[in-house]
Amino acid sequence: MSHGDYLEQLTYLLFLKMADEQTKPPISKPSTIPKGFDWQSLLPEKGAELEEQYRHILESLGKEPGMLGVIFRKSQNRIQDPAKLRRLIDLINGETWIGLDIDVKGAIYEGLLEKNAEDVKGGAGQYFTPRPLIRAMVEVTRPRPGETIFDPACGTGGFLLAAYDYVEKKYPLDKEQKRVLRYETLGGMDVVDGVVRLCVMNLYLHGIGGEESPIEVGDSLLKNPSKHYNLVLTNPPFGKKSSITIINGDGKADRESLTYNRQDFSATTSNKQLNFLQHVRTLLEINGRAAIVVPDNVLFEGGAGETVRRKLLQGCDVHTLLRLPTGVFYAQGVKANVLFFDKKPASERPWTDKLWIYDLRTNKHFTLKTNPLKFEDLQDFIKCYNPENRHQREESERFKAFSYEELVRRDKASLDIFWLKDESLEDSDNLPAPEVLAAEIVESLETALSEFQAIYEELGERKQ
Repeated sequence: MSHGDYLEQLTYLLFLKMADEQTKPPISKPSTIPKGFDWQSLLPEKGAELEEQYRHILESLGKEPGMLGVIFRKSQNRIQDPAKLRRLIDLINGETWIGLDIDVKGAIYEGLLEKNAEDVKGGAGQYFTPRPLIRAMVEVTRPRPGETIFDPACGTGGFLLAAYDYVEKKYPLDKEQKRVLRYETLGGMDVVDGVVRLCVMNLYLHGIGGEESPIEVGDSLLKNPSKHYNLVLTNPPFGKKSSITIINGDGKADRESLTYNRQDFSATTSNKQLNFLQHVRTLLEINGRAAIVVPDNVLFEGGAGETVRRKLLQGCDVHTLLRLPTGVFYAQGVKANVLFFDKKPASERPWTDKLWIYDLRTNKHFTLKTNPLKFEDLQDFIKCYNPENRHQREESERFKAFSYEELVRRDKASLDIFWLKDESLEDSDNLPAPEVLAAEIVESLETALSEFQAIYEELGERKQ
């Protein structure tokens, strides 16, 4: 079994066991799971009968409403050997999971999610943002009690959990505030069923969410939002194009660009990243805050890219850009940044006054295994950001301010700005270690390959 499949099966079984524990004293809640499809129905079975009962449970619960339906939607048994399924059930049954501290349960599951993300072939890394980066983004955006927080590409729920954790530990909350934080504060969406399942379970194990799932399965970009939020934190999936696969009459698969025609967007494009940036803006309440991870092409691309940037600088206070180093994401071949902005009411005068850029990329070298990004590596950025009062900032070697006038005068209003000298270009003694160099070369080649792929697809579309 792949690590992803194992984690999925563990999710189904853990959920059933914890739901069963809640029906017993001292909690004694009525069961949310129909009789005959619950944990107790698995315990007496062995062999083929166990396999059949497990399959029935997965099929039936996937049709239920609320959180049950989200966890078990399109679920399948991937454990081919009934003896192994029996062993896993016995192991889970030997523990009282509800009694385990929430931090312990959460940490166990988060550890499994990270292990899953490391499985490069499985592609799960694209749904997992490095936790030190998430923590730094939450630290500077400072969620507050009573605010609503949303992630339109929530993956396994890292941003939502970090925001929850921050509010819970930072503020003395009364009983009602705790209830609101647990059940009414967080929301998210993701297009992949299996990922939403992991996210909902991750939140559930941390004590978040009630009978209704706080996370939806769906394409965030399809329509303009009916609800708006105080804070949006997100790392949309990497990959330039939005596309769908169509099987033609000969049985061959064709990829077709997907363009979202939304009235609330300032530019129509098939570039997924630009669409997410526009979508995040529409998700925000007036004076709402956003922190979004974007690849470099969003900073400099012409056409729709330039339109989106100019509209964003005009209609929002785009105040901070964090240039991230390479080698920090599980999805390879990515040069990324974090863009921080506040949505503002309509005005003839541009809302962006200065964009402050922090360069954490030049002369910084990280790898996932030997030198991973740590929270300490982001401390100087947090200090320079000055979350207590971001209107009082000071320039430093890595932190510079650029006025609105400077930005809009640049070619295509490009925000792709750097000023530090790359020491390795001037002095071979400053070259990073061979494994770091190799990782950076792989990353650059994969970036180039994805760019060529996008051009190839575009040429194919024009030909048609």
